[in-house]
Amino acid sequence: MTKAVPPLRRDAERNRRLLLRTAYELMAVHGLDVSYEDIARAAGTGMGTVYRRFPHRRDLLDALFSEHIDTLIDIAAQAARHDDAWAGLSWFLERQLEIEAQSRGLGELLRSRSQATELVRRAHERMTPLVAGLIARAVDAGQLPAGATPADFAAAHVMVGSVMDASRSFAPQLWRRALAVALAGLRHADLSGTPPDETVISRLYNESQE
Repeated sequence: MTKAVPPLRRDAERNRRLLLRTAYELMAVHGLDVSYEDIARAAGTGMGTVYRRFPHRRDLLDALFSEHIDTLIDIAAQAARHDDAWAGLSWFLERQLEIEAQSRGLGELLRSRSQATELVRRAHERMTPLVAGLIARAVDAGQLPAGATPADFAAAHVMVGSVMDASRSFAPQLWRRALAVALAGLRHADLSGTPPDETVISRLYNESQE
């Protein structure tokens, strides 16, 4: 049997939460290149504390990204309860992008060539069924073409996210206009032909980082 990992002591868990919050805030402004020294200084802890909680930088990014996915899952659940299926689906995508707009680091993690794609791949394994459910509701309500797939929305996310990243410093709200164009296109597009399979989603994100 696998031995259970014991929970952290209360003070250790408090330090972990402090470091995560500090790292997120710093990376939101400065991107993923924030150093452990910067995090320790801003959190008011020693370097040893940072390394004890997150021995490798990948551990820190994994923890931050896992929290982001948990947030998106909660947002998807809220969207699924919306009375209007299309309003719920479009709100979900808008809310997802709003979170990314507030964090330069998150945008880099999702779309930067220098970051590992494993985190993103695992995220889409969790998110794709939820997005598929939101799409199915909208299709059943006659608000989306029958051929709409999660891969179509992944493509919209990549396109709007690219506009966001490119215009972050000089037109930080431009992504909202791009999103409106993308959503209108999805709702009224002729999606005849063979729809993309689920592997396209991973390739859209992974190959944009290679």
